[in-house]
Parts: sequence; structure tokens; C-alpha cells
Amino acid sequence: MAFNGTWKIDRNENYEKFMEAMGVNMMKRKLGAHDNLKLTIQQDGNKFTVKEASNFRTIELEFTLGVNFEYSLADGTELNGNWNLEGNKLVGTFTRKDNGKVLKAYREIVGDELVQTYVYEGVESKRIFKRG
Repeated sequence: MAFNGTWKIDRNENYEKFMEAMGVNMMKRKLGAHDNLKLTIQQDGNKFTVKEASNFRTIELEFTLGVNFEYSLADGTELNGNWNLEGNKLVGTFTRKDNGKVLKAYREIVGDELVQTYVYEGVESKRIFKRG
């Protein structure tokens, strides 16, 4: 259960480019790059509870590996998809409701950091978290 714990955003790589590819307007991109996101992750077998707290919103979601669920990004983009465990990496495959395009997301523990990678329309971005 390596993902369990509280993780605070430390740094982003290419995050503004990713948000631009997702269609997020410039003002929201500037704010999003400094959202002070904190993730609290609890894993119980195949069930996960993830609390996302940022400057903009606090939400809690529960999901089971391999089971589709609906999710809204902070900018309001609606998605449908699921997370799976591949080795020791969480792999998320989500389809946008508005245009049918796929967003891939990965969460893995690298050293003492949680690295969250997004891939959309060929643009890759990383958000790196440290235990908080």
C-alpha cells in the first residue's frame, strides 16, 4: 500500500502545456499551475479513497480498480474511465465526454515521491508530490 498517505505538490513539469492541450484557458492555466494540490490516498485491497484538496476545491472520490466511474476535472471537464494496477503503477484511462478523446494518467512511487504523469493528445506532463 505504498500509495497510502498524504502527498503535497512539490513541482510540475510541462503542466501548463498539458492544460493548454486540454483546452484550459490561460487564466485557469496560470492558477492551476499554483493550486497547492494535496492528495490523501487510502488503499484497501482493490478499493481506493482519494481526497483532492487544492485552492479551488476539495473532493473525495472512491473507486475500485478496473471499475469505470465518472469524474470532473477542476476546470469542469467531464471524464469517464477507470484505474488499474500494472505492476506497482496505477494506470488510469479516461475518456472525455465532450470530445471522446482519451486522457491517460499514471501514479507511481519513485524514491520518496509520488509521480503523477498525464498524457493527452501527445503532450506529457508530470506533477511530483512529496509526503506531507
